[in-house]
Amino acid sequence: MININKDLIQQLTDRIEAGQDSELRAWASGLHATDIAEIIDQMRLEAASYLYRLLDTEVKADVLIELDEDQRASLLSGMTAEEIAGGVMGQLDSDDATDVISELPPNKAEEVIGHLEDDERASDIRDLLNYEEGTAGAMMAKELVKVQAEWTVTRAIREIRRQAEELHQVYTVYVVDTEDRLTGRLSMKHLLLGAESTRSKIQELQKEDGIVTIQALEPSEKATMLMERYDLVALPVVDAEQKLVGRITIDDAVDSIIEDAERDYQLASGISEDVESSDDVITLTRARLPWLLIGLVGGIGGAYVIGWFDIREHAEMALFIPLIAAMGGNVGVQSAAIVVQGLASSHINTNNLLRRLSKELGVGILNGLICGLLILGVTLLLNFGTALSITVSIALLCVIVFAALFGTFVPLMLHRYKIDPALATGPFITTVNDIIGLMIYFAVGSLISGIIPT
Repeated sequence: MININKDLIQQLTDRIEAGQDSELRAWASGLHATDIAEIIDQMRLEAASYLYRLLDTEVKADVLIELDEDQRASLLSGMTAEEIAGGVMGQLDSDDATDVISELPPNKAEEVIGHLEDDERASDIRDLLNYEEGTAGAMMAKELVKVQAEWTVTRAIREIRRQAEELHQVYTVYVVDTEDRLTGRLSMKHLLLGAESTRSKIQELQKEDGIVTIQALEPSEKATMLMERYDLVALPVVDAEQKLVGRITIDDAVDSIIEDAERDYQLASGISEDVESSDDVITLTRARLPWLLIGLVGGIGGAYVIGWFDIREHAEMALFIPLIAAMGGNVGVQSAAIVVQGLASSHINTNNLLRRLSKELGVGILNGLICGLLILGVTLLLNFGTALSITVSIALLCVIVFAALFGTFVPLMLHRYKIDPALATGPFITTVNDIIGLMIYFAVGSLISGIIPT
């Protein structure tokens, strides 16, 4: 692994300015495409474009996919449609080529497709562009190996050799009927060793049971869930008539999982849109500000709750306001995080809502009792007074129970109504629990310590 730092970037920039093309090509030939992409990402556009043009065509394709989206867009904007079509499109799998073309302006994208020499490839890309983002169809690649059930082993091997030329890796051979409907699958080992003769039919060798498929219009999250659940390295994609239209490979599934995790983490952190650290100030502000304003409103609500109760004669209650608010927020986020994780892995669904709430009620009561008894002992030991100690401990128990139930209920409801449940693990849960927690705290105080609303 190469150590990428400012010194290396400066050395390469100096070589570019000196026109040392042969040295740069020799240096790049020994590097992985991912490392080259990271280096180009850190270069100024002029130097990055110069270095990129020195790369071999196959390396260019691999580097292009690994580049940061903004840097890739900048590089492509300086290339003609003919250069893009002839330089890298022929080296990319159809799904990667579609991703690149989808980032181009519509007119240029159409021009690039028009310059593709392979009509079948152009047709595949047009087909993939028709699928909405977030569907299995948008995630799949058209390249795969398929044979027909009535073919002989001899013909199947000949066809597999021809089709495999377009693939980097052959995971599975799919068996289809004359109308391209998926009927089974076949391993290379079984094809070579399981046939009695070269005249044996593929239908005698294929496995028909246990075929896991996904329809092209189903969400990409379901595709990654199926691949994780059944330990698949490739998932066949079919249309409504069960015709084989593509496959999703494990590398694309991993990329999708990482993107989903990053998006959920940003939502949980109160960032309302997908952003990168390299984005401009306006974009970063626009992504962060909405939840900050919600937190601001929540803070005003909390202040209003405090002001609603007359605590002048019991000013010591103010000492435990941070404790109540913090514990409610922490418990709520913990419960929400567990539910969101369970929903993502399909271990939890909205059909067992009551059972899930009952379980969280038990957890909340147990945690609340432990924390309540602990704070009771500490406050009595520190001579805060019996009334205040009992008030804080009972309020803490109630707040923890409420926060556990609320943190469980909200993501389940969001999921039921097709809203990303990761929203529930962020400032929303914390803000609501702060306000409700303070209301519970002062309500308990009014009963025990005689605090009355103003």
